[in-house]
Amino acid sequence: MRISIPVSAFVAAIVGFGGTLAILIAAAKAVGATQVETASWVTAICLAMAIESLWLSWRTRMPVITAWSTPGAALIAASSGFSMGEAVGAFIVTGILLIATGLFRPLTKLIARIPASVASGMLAGIVVTFAINAVKAIPLDPWLILPLIAAFFVIRLVNPALSVLAVLIGGGAAAFLTGRVGGLPTPELSTLTLIAPQFTVTAIIGLALPLYLVTMASQNLSGLAVLRAAGYHPDPGPLIGVTGLFSLLSAPFGASTTNLAAISAAICTGPDVHPDPGERWKTGPFYAVAYFVFAIFGASLVAIFAVLPQSLIVLVAGLALMAPLANALSIALQEDGERMAATVTFAVTASGLTLFGVGAAFWGLIAGLVVLFLEMLKKR
Repeated sequence: MRISIPVSAFVAAIVGFGGTLAILIAAAKAVGATQVETASWVTAICLAMAIESLWLSWRTRMPVITAWSTPGAALIAASSGFSMGEAVGAFIVTGILLIATGLFRPLTKLIARIPASVASGMLAGIVVTFAINAVKAIPLDPWLILPLIAAFFVIRLVNPALSVLAVLIGGGAAAFLTGRVGGLPTPELSTLTLIAPQFTVTAIIGLALPLYLVTMASQNLSGLAVLRAAGYHPDPGPLIGVTGLFSLLSAPFGASTTNLAAISAAICTGPDVHPDPGERWKTGPFYAVAYFVFAIFGASLVAIFAVLPQSLIVLVAGLALMAPLANALSIALQEDGERMAATVTFAVTASGLTLFGVGAAFWGLIAGLVVLFLEMLKKR
């Protein structure tokens, strides 16, 4: 055992949690979740991640780290017209689809065949709104927002992984010291709240299906790529199936989808963790401990976010998605023959189009695939 093992695990947990919690809370707000339901969402998803990471790392003897789907949370936050009950129903359907993907390998291969350019165009269209809203937050409180933006890009030069977390902590402290926050809420332990699911066609097509596709294309496949790059070659079926199972079990408590981590996993799988690849799996249990702690105090963390200035929350969410946006755009436009399809996917998804009750992410994906199909016919 080296000290670098727990340190890497705790850094990965803190960066993953603190850097993207604002997006998860924005998702809860978009579907009309109450503060109690939001706290249950955070608690349940943290418990799911803790158990998944502990079990999969111990079982496979590999550093298998899980996370909530940040692009998926952004997709939910960008949606409109769905209730919390419909969201829970969509989360249940997504969990079932992930379990099916883990059990039937052809499904994994089918998702992998969606062109990276189109999938990335959809992802970019989802997250670009958050980046734009971060800029729009400047005139709301320039004396708070502008120094934080400057700090973000300066800290990125030294440590990109901690830049968003530094903005969140620094911005929260600045808001408190300058009187922008009335007072900190009383600490409280988390509780789980059962939420009755509602299954509607529009929520399944407009929320569950895009959430499943985003989770698979931008999270699970990239998470597997991180493991392979570090020299690990797990069977993807059981990993995806287990995350789907716990997504299904946690969904009735409001939790959205969990999946294989990419950025957090990269922190836990490299040689800096331990020179022996066979020892790095031990980051999984320490990572799980951190998320058990987050689960216990999830209600207090949600309450703190509730009293912070809205402009700060919007800024943190936008900055957290800047790197995924840049990466998605670069992949979307990489192939000359697929640029038009990727651009159409991006434009339709970013438009916020709702047609027949179905959201823009679905229509963006369909539009991109149609354009790509027409381009292929032209070449023939």
